[in-house]
Amino acid sequence: MNTPASTPPKKLIQRGIPAVVAATALLFAATACAPSTATSPSTPSGDSPGSGTGVPALAVNEAAAQLLPDSIKSTKVLRVAIPTNEPPTQFYREGTQEMTGTNPDIARLIGQALGVKVEIQVANFDSIIPGIAAGRYDMTVSSMTPTEKRMEVLDFVDYMQMGTAIAVTTGNPLGIDSEGSLCGKKVGLLTGSYQLTVNVPKTNKACSAAGKEQIQTSEFQDTRQAISALTSGRLDAVLADQPILNFASAQNSQVEVAATYDFAAVGVGLPKDSGLVKSVGAALSAVVTSDSYRTVLGKYGLESSAITDARVNFAQ
Repeated sequence: MNTPASTPPKKLIQRGIPAVVAATALLFAATACAPSTATSPSTPSGDSPGSGTGVPALAVNEAAAQLLPDSIKSTKVLRVAIPTNEPPTQFYREGTQEMTGTNPDIARLIGQALGVKVEIQVANFDSIIPGIAAGRYDMTVSSMTPTEKRMEVLDFVDYMQMGTAIAVTTGNPLGIDSEGSLCGKKVGLLTGSYQLTVNVPKTNKACSAAGKEQIQTSEFQDTRQAISALTSGRLDAVLADQPILNFASAQNSQVEVAATYDFAAVGVGLPKDSGLVKSVGAALSAVVTSDSYRTVLGKYGLESSAITDARVNFAQ
């Protein structure tokens, strides 16, 4: 979802945090959505020969590792729920069932800092919180925004920042250039996303107050499905995370980003009262100040998504 530097979005609305830097040199994975049982393990020792993850090595943070719950100390495994088909944040490496992208790579950095193996378990975004509640996953690294409602059931530790973007067909025939111009439009969104649960209700309230029709929403299990609906004329716009839509517009000449706004931190989601928040919080404090973290973000053109403070339970 990164636009090349030579073709910036038509309109950029910033809210206190710089926009994400464009990415132009990523391969686009064309695989379809995988079942939630798929896994993509990584080794705690980092990018060892033949591992293929491309994740730079990071030393174990012994203080953070000592804070791990006994159950994780025993298994030395973290089960991490992540969706797929959303480059550059999460997608299958071309021709493989290996997950890559910023989220899998940051999950692997956390694993290295804690000295444990990371097992990435692919799941639809809207099934992740119920899966954590049922004990199927230990945490999620899925660009999940820490909202007050989500914090009722999960603890969060910030790990990067991103914005919301509006994608339209090239040429923007309907003149969509802001949240307000989505009133009455057919808009595609990821099921369970921040855009669907926070942005749309807020915009709908403004639409109604202005005497306009509310947004006509269509939900999808991954953003690539929504982009396909947009380019086939079934939608007027797609509302999703900025990195994903910027990448899509860079790869697809039929798509452009019309507006970007609402920059905020996203966090690692962890089960309440599991004790993991202490160890993951300490690990991420080391991760976000490391060269390895900046290398991972730079690999996907997201250097300006970096943060330096891994805040715990900071609601957006």
